[in-house]
Amino acid sequence: MATILLGTVFLGAGASAAWEQGRPQPASASVLSEHHLDALDSMEPQAQAEFLLERAINHYRGANEQIGARAESWRGNITLNKRLNSLFITALNSDDLRVRVAAIELNLAALNLQKTSATVDALEPDARSGAQGPRANALWRVGLLGNRGVEPERALQILLSSIHDENVNVRHWAVEGLAYLGTDETIAPLLAVFRDDPSPMIRERAACSLAQSGMLSAKQRLTAVPALLDLADNGSLDDQTRSWVFQALRDITGQTMPREAAAWRHWYVASRGK
Repeated sequence: MATILLGTVFLGAGASAAWEQGRPQPASASVLSEHHLDALDSMEPQAQAEFLLERAINHYRGANEQIGARAESWRGNITLNKRLNSLFITALNSDDLRVRVAAIELNLAALNLQKTSATVDALEPDARSGAQGPRANALWRVGLLGNRGVEPERALQILLSSIHDENVNVRHWAVEGLAYLGTDETIAPLLAVFRDDPSPMIRERAACSLAQSGMLSAKQRLTAVPALLDLADNGSLDDQTRSWVFQALRDITGQTMPREAAAWRHWYVASRGK
């Protein structure tokens, strides 16, 4: 293996241009090679999961599909060790929803959860009324299962039963569960939590769930803009929450505008006319 020397680095013309342009410059075709595919079957499940999730994060074609095909065989055979957990968190924050899906599939496998109604049956008592730790875990897992098509309507009702709980940690995980459930029906309750929850931490999590985190698509997030504009006009909001409104608007739309409700509303009306 070549030794990497620290110190003055001389860039070739191509490398220098790639740096200066500030855009992604592929180092090679981003596709799993035949060599990679041949080697996968000889790897232990943990190594497979780590390798494929890293490739998925880096947008290698075929990596997400390989995770989907292998996740069931990994169930109970992989753990979220330090490396895989780090990759999992990175994947959950990917700009590509397909990578986030791959992360969820991997997480369910690491948790040894079958994607069945029976699993939701087992989780529901804790999700609704368990002790704090088991309840938080169950709320998270119900949200992930619902996202992967396991009784999403039921998952929504289970999560909604906890968004007004007196325990702030329970409310936090109910919001996280809604974010990762990611159905159209989660948007209105997330907006309500953002507007009304007494905890700044919970309001911020709801705002992030609407703007960037979780499993809502870009199209779904745009449907929250009218309600966010109304919040921007809401004089009863504290300064911090109001700043989160404008941050959410920027994250959802990609627009850079002043923190002025009138300016945002003018832009929104004009954009609708295009």
